[in-house]
Amino acid sequence: MAKVYPNAVVPQTHQPISVASNGPLVLTVWKKSLLFNCYGFTVFHPNGDLVFRVDNYTAGTKAEIVLMDASGHSLLTIRRKRLSLLDNWVVYDGDTTSNPLFTVTKNVSLLNTKSLAHVSSTGSKTKRVLYEIEGSYTQRCCSVYDDKRQCVAEIKRKEAVGGVTFGGDVFRLFVQPEIDPTVAMALVVVLDQMFM
Repeated sequence: MAKVYPNAVVPQTHQPISVASNGPLVLTVWKKSLLFNCYGFTVFHPNGDLVFRVDNYTAGTKAEIVLMDASGHSLLTIRRKRLSLLDNWVVYDGDTTSNPLFTVTKNVSLLNTKSLAHVSSTGSKTKRVLYEIEGSYTQRCCSVYDDKRQCVAEIKRKEAVGGVTFGGDVFRLFVQPEIDPTVAMALVVVLDQMFM
């Protein structure tokens, strides 16, 4: 069987992940926590290094999820918006819960069936759509489009050597230079909460 996690060494300091300007960064996402009896995600760089992790001690939909770097430092806090008619999630910088960076809202329109969710700016009275997410998260086949309708990230199934698939728990996240890899991974976490 092919390895999901090539390198086990965890760097001690957080370093931003860079995306090459000539093509996408291809991250391997494993829907499994590295901690025993936890639920979450473990994300690997193409060179095999651990880059992101999410560790939750309870199953099911969470009210708050923290996206961390490899050494456990909080990068983004994702909170479900309470008292809302729609399935809304708010994303904050680090482990703060003030001054949200953006919101993610599940699409409920019957007219646009391709759309899963949209990502909107916060802070102003007129919310601007930053990204539109289309496809099927349960099939691990999604695309994230920016406001110019340019694909900036994709979720695709990962295939092992010989064309054998890993299943839905291991997939790839293709991140273009136009989007921060941390934001792209936060969108994966929110989609998982919305559609699993």
